[in-house]
Amino acid sequence: MKSYEVIKESCKKRGIKKVASDVGVSTSLLYKWSQPQEASGSGSKNPLDRMIHLIKAVNDPQMIEWICEQAGGYFVRNPDTEEESHYEVMPATNEIVSQFSALLSEISHAAHDNTIADKESERIRKVWNALKSFTEGFVKCCEEGDFNNMLESK
Repeated sequence: MKSYEVIKESCKKRGIKKVASDVGVSTSLLYKWSQPQEASGSGSKNPLDRMIHLIKAVNDPQMIEWICEQAGGYFVRNPDTEEESHYEVMPATNEIVSQFSALLSEISHAAHDNTIADKESERIRKVWNALKSFTEGFVKCCEEGDFNNMLESK
């Protein structure tokens, strides 16, 4: 989905006038942001495109992590394509189960005294993010059909 399409669809939910008022811009500018940028002058470089350029320019995940945190979530980087090519169905499945077990172990260990200290919560977050990242790579391989050849040979 293109950035202008995201803006257009997202504004439909609350109404373009309400969103424009909340953001402090005119409805015409918001309409321009929700159109493709063309040589004829319609459309305008929108904040999503500008943010992507800024993120790429600084090349620091801290910015996107902050944005995700402000939205009530966390950023989990997808694994590199080179790493994805090494997935095999059963070993990858076992790795997901193993990492989930490690997460449960961290939680159990941290909660043994009915409290979870800051360092323990940081460790839980680290293990959880590793699990999410690995599993995302696995799911991406499934979606792209990387496992088809292996399944057909059995």
